[in-house]
Amino acid sequence: MRTELVTTLKRQATELLSDIERDKEPILITQHGLPSAYLVDVETYQLMQQRMSVLEGIARGEQAIAEGRVATHAQAKTRLARWLK
Repeated sequence: MRTELVTTLKRQATELLSDIERDKEPILITQHGLPSAYLVDVETYQLMQQRMSVLEGIARGEQAIAEGRVATHAQAKTRLARWLK
């Protein structure tokens, strides 16, 4: 992964954005020697958000199972039948 200074971002923003769009590789921006932000292309960001949403759903499901909030197949079928009417 490429690393750039925040001053480079300020001076060459258009070039950095072109590089990201072309290479699809994130750029780590540092400020005072410390990581400050990542620059990523829109497509990669949106894909990451979709994946995060799926993972959050899985985590909620696992938490529900751990708490005993589950239903049998027959119970779920009955609930869905009422909901779909």
